[in-house]
Amino acid sequence: MSNYTTGEMAKLCNVSVRTVQFYDQKGVLHPSAESEGGRRIYNDDDLTKLRLICTLKSIGLSLGSIKNIMESELSEKILTLLLDEQVKTLSDEIGERQKQLEMITIIKESITDEAAVSANSIIDIEHVMEKKNKSRSMKKLTMAYVGVGIAAALGLAFMVWLIVSQIWWGLAVYLFIAIFSLSISAFSLKDTEFICPKCDSTFKPPLRRAFFSTGNHKVRWMTCPECGNEDWCVLRK
Repeated sequence: MSNYTTGEMAKLCNVSVRTVQFYDQKGVLHPSAESEGGRRIYNDDDLTKLRLICTLKSIGLSLGSIKNIMESELSEKILTLLLDEQVKTLSDEIGERQKQLEMITIIKESITDEAAVSANSIIDIEHVMEKKNKSRSMKKLTMAYVGVGIAAALGLAFMVWLIVSQIWWGLAVYLFIAIFSLSISAFSLKDTEFICPKCDSTFKPPLRRAFFSTGNHKVRWMTCPECGNEDWCVLRK
């Protein structure tokens, strides 16, 4: 088994040395050993773990979520489900791109041959673009949901300040914005399905339970209605 320094780990995973050190400080990736001089020493298992962390970060998971998942008794299963869902997402995107390329090729050939583009080709193009627009809309909705979570903490402090300062019109405006933001968040979880990492069952929890559960747009801490297991459940694509 090979050994790596912090710098070598950072280079192999295309991250900064400070990032590897930060993961150590946060308890997500500890070195397997230390040299006599106090230098961190990592092995192949640590390298695999760092690559996994980088992959999970790239699909939108926070460092806190990654740490919680890795500490779960079903961590391997949860990670597998997460990566499976990401494979589905990427496969769909690749399929859409391939269809767009095919449609472009058909149009180019039609133009070159001075022939009219068939009606079916136009319909196929519209269908592909419609799916692409829906995908973009979902990404924007997810970003809006994450933004609401960040704004909630700041908003609470601001609301307290408004009450203490007795600025009632400002409080009314704030409450209106807060209710609107919560509505967006609730809409993003409507009809969302989750996958239980223990029994593999797919379930749709009540909106209230999904909304107030801990987690993010990839995993949430929930109780499976089928097996009763309470753990990080993966949002189904």
